[in-house]
Amino acid sequence: MKTRYKFLQLKDDQIVSKNGGLVWKIGEWQHVKGKISPCNNGLHSSKQPLDALGYVYGEVLAKVEIKGTIKEEGDKEASSDMRIIKAWKWQKKDSVALSIFTAKMCIDNYEKLYPGNKAPRKAIEAAQK
Repeated sequence: MKTRYKFLQLKDDQIVSKNGGLVWKIGEWQHVKGKISPCNNGLHSSKQPLDALGYVYGEVLAKVEIKGTIKEEGDKEASSDMRIIKAWKWQKKDSVALSIFTAKMCIDNYEKLYPGNKAPRKAIEAAQK
C-alpha cells in the first residue's frame, strides 16, 4: 500500500468526491471496477497535498492509502482501491499559509530580477502577521 493525498468536498455533513458523488467514510475501502486510467477511471490521488490541490479544490484534505491497480501520470495517480486514513477540514487560514509558503520559496529569485521592488517581500511579511 502507498500513502497519498486527495481533496474532497463536504456535502450535507458527508465527505464526497467532486466527480461522481462517491460518499467516503474514514477507514472504509472504496473500489472502482474497469480499466484504471488517470482522468478516465479510478480513484485519484497525488503524492503531495499541493499537487492534489491543483486538481480538486475541496473543504477536506484526506490522507489516503491506495492499493490494487495503480496507474501514474505525472503528479497524479489513479487506483482501483482507496481508503481515507485521516482527514482535515481545509480552511482559509490553510490557503493563506500555503500562499505564504510558496511565495517565500520564490521571493529570492524575484528580488534578483527586480532588486529595487520590496513590495512582494512586504506583502509576505504582512500576510504572516
